[in-house]
Amino acid sequence: MNVENFSHSIRPGLDELVPSRYAMKVGDIEVLVISDGVLPIPARTLAHNIDAAVRTAWMEDMFLSPDMLDWPLNAVLVRSGGKTILVDAGLGADPDLNLPQAGRVVSRLEAAGIDLADVTDVVLTHMHMDHIGGLIVDGVKERLRTDLRIHVAAAELKFWEAPDFSRAVMPTGFPDALRRAAKLFVKQYGSNLRPFDEEHEVAPGVLIQRTGGHTPGHSIVRLASGGERLTFAGDAVFQVGFEQPEWHNGFEHDPEEAARVRVNLLRELAATREALVATHLPFPSICHVAVDGDVFRCVPAVWDY
Repeated sequence: MNVENFSHSIRPGLDELVPSRYAMKVGDIEVLVISDGVLPIPARTLAHNIDAAVRTAWMEDMFLSPDMLDWPLNAVLVRSGGKTILVDAGLGADPDLNLPQAGRVVSRLEAAGIDLADVTDVVLTHMHMDHIGGLIVDGVKERLRTDLRIHVAAAELKFWEAPDFSRAVMPTGFPDALRRAAKLFVKQYGSNLRPFDEEHEVAPGVLIQRTGGHTPGHSIVRLASGGERLTFAGDAVFQVGFEQPEWHNGFEHDPEEAARVRVNLLRELAATREALVATHLPFPSICHVAVDGDVFRCVPAVWDY
């Protein structure tokens, strides 16, 4: 399927009135950004190491609610070298959490005409449930290839054997939900896992690199083809992270290291001027990074029609 089919092969009854997928190319690599919906979280989760009044002022300045935040969720489908690669799998559907506006990756792949059986590889930036949950929804595993390869950092798998949340500040219910999801995921897909240490080339021009910080095995995906580049940053960068890169997100397991990773990555992207996509930036999240004094600025890409 070519990139035009990404946009136009829609099955009747499955399309929506809101934009939920965006097709682009990076050289010869086909890319489809997919919205998994939004996840409502308490505003404090966005930054817990600063005064509440400072956080509220920033959110109001950004036209965001100072109480609850609808956190965007994005995944990416990539085609390169004959492989079809799903980068993260969305939230899924935890029965103990009321999250009706999320967990849409699978249905939106279907709406784009993507058969789950065509997916040859999955890359996980990390194993938080909003990145693995789509794979543990009832009935999904049976529709995937038996020889599916799931690439994840070895340090990430090790962390989830006995996860330490002592430095995270998550909303009520999420720690238990994260543990359940990771345990079930490893149980269901253990034979499909392909751990790597620091980096691994999944397909031509598709490189996954461990950064750590957000979780011990958190990774980013670098795409490069024909002189063009794009980085899928997972949870290394949040919306607030451009102007306030030192603010600590509640899901970060090593907040100081996560901030160092964020600053170094943003500096690199500002220097290279390559495109950035991240899980929790507003859909379709494609942007460039500019340096603005001592902080950074997100410059949204113009949509390619």
